[in-house]
Amino acid sequence: MWNQIALALSTALGQPVTLGSPRAVGGGSINNACRVESSAGPFFVKLNRAGRLGMFEAEADGLDALGRVIRAPRAICHGVAGEHAFLVLEWLDLVRQGDDAALGEALAAMHRSTASRYGWERDNTIGSTAQHNEWMDDWIAFWRERRLGEQFRLARQNGQRFAQADRLLGMLPSFFNGYLPAPSLLHGDLWSGNVGFLASGAPVLFDPACYYGDREADLAMTELFGGFGRRFYDAYRAAWPLDSGYALRRDLYNLYHVLNHFNLFGGGYADEAERLTERLLAAV
Repeated sequence: MWNQIALALSTALGQPVTLGSPRAVGGGSINNACRVESSAGPFFVKLNRAGRLGMFEAEADGLDALGRVIRAPRAICHGVAGEHAFLVLEWLDLVRQGDDAALGEALAAMHRSTASRYGWERDNTIGSTAQHNEWMDDWIAFWRERRLGEQFRLARQNGQRFAQADRLLGMLPSFFNGYLPAPSLLHGDLWSGNVGFLASGAPVLFDPACYYGDREADLAMTELFGGFGRRFYDAYRAAWPLDSGYALRRDLYNLYHVLNHFNLFGGGYADEAERLTERLLAAV
């Protein structure tokens, strides 16, 4: 396997590359991840089963899109080696703490990169769940059909019927009241575990689930699990103030991720999704 990865790297870099022994590093619960020393320097390598190559291809595309407007690891190459799909990224020495204000400003600037419609050039994944991104002109319809509706359907397949799901989906226009978001470039999975900082303090985003949508969806997820400081939010709002209805829509956007966590992990996420649904219905 590693000989094939070395060959792919050699082709991508236009020079012969020899690899040393891999060293396992933290890479989340979905992929195996390692640091590999080489004659061209260290690389970050993700591995999964061969059938998940499309997930890595979509991640590489997302990193490329992010990298045009914010610092993100450069995707070097990807492919299949034996029974494994692989994705090779540049190695960045990251730390957990850095310039939170710079992160807020950079995210606002990234969100100003827009498209004419909502969606993405290809489907990708949110965690290991398929995320469907076919282009749509209507944001509310996109959120209903491509996001919440899809998660509710998966939940039914997983044996959990949310009794108020159809009612909530039918009431989505009530959460917008004339608010029409620009189709902003979104990270799509923006929790603190997907953010790091270089030694200089400069922010870096990785592990994206990109699409063009309401920037509030990214901001909402930063509040779902915590880990973002006050300086981050102050800097973002100074660069691009949020609409007054954001506080109401925040739960609507985070419900998508809570449902996805139920579909991936089960457990108490079903109760959390029920509570969020009831709170949303009571608010409109």
